[in-house]
Amino acid sequence: MVLADGAVTLRPIRQRDHSAWREVNRRNREWLRPWEATIPPPAPWGPVVERPTYRQMVRHLRAEANAGRMLPFVVEYEGRLVGQLTVAGITWGSMCAGHVGYWVDREVAGRGVMPTAVALAVDHCFRRVGLHRIEVCIRPENGPSRRVVEKLGFREEGLRPRYLHIDGAWRDHLVYALTAEEIPEGLLARWHRTRGQRNGTGTGTGATGAGPAAP
Repeated sequence: MVLADGAVTLRPIRQRDHSAWREVNRRNREWLRPWEATIPPPAPWGPVVERPTYRQMVRHLRAEANAGRMLPFVVEYEGRLVGQLTVAGITWGSMCAGHVGYWVDREVAGRGVMPTAVALAVDHCFRRVGLHRIEVCIRPENGPSRRVVEKLGFREEGLRPRYLHIDGAWRDHLVYALTAEEIPEGLLARWHRTRGQRNGTGTGTGATGAGPAAP
């Protein structure tokens, strides 16, 4: 699926995005490093895991998507790749939940790109995919990322001590969550209303849509 609102677009990640993806990552290396997942030292009887190449990453993401466990997107702003958003850990049965992870180019941070992208993804998960709950787990020190979910009205549910291996160590994460019943009008509509009130314009504007993913 391709999801869009104004200048922000979510679309499936592709192998041919490699050059653009690598260029954005290179420019943002120091800015992103404190928040990126790392691989812990192998346990005595555990497998040795190496960081995947871009090609391996995309193959894994697409395989997980085909299995119904993940929705991997790149984020575009005004037609340019500026980040990545993944709905991962999708669980069905009695849970029907997933969690969202994201990063964005520092050059476009603060323009509402990532809140719009998250709102698009959450609405798609609730209205089209059929999930019931979405979580976002963020390091307490990551103020910009926390502001994204706070702007959107996610609930803060508590702390998960030493939850993920980030930047070379096991790090605490705050859990934010939403369920489908909390946003009957849709998260994007809420975001436009909130953004419009902050800007003094009453309601925000923007068109939404979905279409087939590019091959």
